Amino acid sequence: MNCQDHIYRNADAKLVARRWFLQQCGVGVGSLALGQLFAEAGYGATAGDAFAARSPHHTPKAKRVIFLFMAGAPSHLELFDNKPTLARLDGTLPPPDLLKGYRAAFINPSSKLLGPKFKFAKHGDSGAELSELLPHLAKVVDDIAIVRSMTTDAFNHAPGQILMNTGTQQFGRPSFGSWVTYGLGSESKDLPGFVVFSSGKKGPSGGNSNWGSGFLPTVYQGVQFRGAGDPVLYLSNPPGVDQELQHDSLETIQQLNRMRLDAVGDPEIATRINSFEMAFRMQSSAPEVMDIGREPKHILDLYGAVPGKPSFANNCLLARRLIERGVRFVELFHEAWDQHGNLVNDLKHNCQDTDQACAALVTDLKQRGLLEDTLVIWGGEFGRTPMVQGGNDGRDHHPNAFTMWLAGGGIKPGITLGESDELGFQAVKNPVHVHDLHATLLHLLGFDHTRLTYRFQGRDFRLTDVFGRVVKELLA
Repeated sequence: MNCQDHIYRNADAKLVARRWFLQQCGVGVGSLALGQLFAEAGYGATAGDAFAARSPHHTPKAKRVIFLFMAGAPSHLELFDNKPTLARLDGTLPPPDLLKGYRAAFINPSSKLLGPKFKFAKHGDSGAELSELLPHLAKVVDDIAIVRSMTTDAFNHAPGQILMNTGTQQFGRPSFGSWVTYGLGSESKDLPGFVVFSSGKKGPSGGNSNWGSGFLPTVYQGVQFRGAGDPVLYLSNPPGVDQELQHDSLETIQQLNRMRLDAVGDPEIATRINSFEMAFRMQSSAPEVMDIGREPKHILDLYGAVPGKPSFANNCLLARRLIERGVRFVELFHEAWDQHGNLVNDLKHNCQDTDQACAALVTDLKQRGLLEDTLVIWGGEFGRTPMVQGGNDGRDHHPNAFTMWLAGGGIKPGITLGESDELGFQAVKNPVHVHDLHATLLHLLGFDHTRLTYRFQGRDFRLTDVFGRVVKELLA
């Protein structure tokens, strides 16, 4: 229904909107019903209601999410999945039966095998094997669950990232963060419910679709923050505009928007109202939360964070500060892991940039009592091939087996779930598809993934589409 849909009334052919018909005819019963539908859909009579905290389907183990998205796809074979057989067969051709029906993104699938480039060792009471590139994660390995049997349907970056974040390879669907804020609301009145940071060499290949709201009201889309200075552009007042003048101007604009909202009921007007009000409140709340210089030196040293110098480490510390203030979902994109060549040097550099901060986040959340109800997720869109690319120092995209790790929020700590085959090519034990991961995460947040739905274009949509199972082995 929209304002271009009209009916004609009487002989004067005066145009009348359908919303007028619903509002004025039937003694207003249609208007009441429409208002109830908007409320059930999360629109509400006022913009602020959209983020009111709501109860999920069952008691949740997790109340908030921090997603450490390693965009570009880290090599599981160099970081988490030790394969002595692959090392022994380095430089030989893979078995022909292994490659039957297999598609690679860029290489000939029959390229020679490439052995792991780094050493592995067991750590913690759990005895989990980790690469020498992850010395900081090794210190908290008993607090995380490692999944070595992840699988996905996509083998190129944009579709893979969008699938991991929205449950489909198609553009225009709501992101995981949008579904969570739609379902749970937010506990923060002065900050967005869903915040996004980006670091690394460039932004994610899937672009804004990774944190978009799709057909959900746009109030639920992610808001991208910058790592230093004003978190969003134009947050500070320009010269000559004081707070009183801005308040008066904003109030006038909001009155006009509310009049229009009352007249047509368009939920996007409610989103606009919410955006203006949120921006005004953020002028006082955002500078405080973004000032990591307020943190004690031992916390800055823990993360390796440097105030005023944008970095993944700073973003991890900012994520903790945001969830402490009620933000529901924080996602950190670090697009730097696409090693078709220069594998050894790039992986060293990437792990130097991220390992300390990821482990520090787990440690910091735990010592503050926040880890038990905060879900921390680490991973990329897929894995890398056991076959070589780029001479002898690169790997291609690989969807059949890769590794992610999770912590907190009802996740069973100190376990390694699933296995890939002896070459790290195929998940062979306890495979976990992206849809299964989403179903499990929603379960921990208190939702039956088959019931968290939104009706659009005549059908009910959900994050997991028609797939997904809860991976009970991951539950504490």
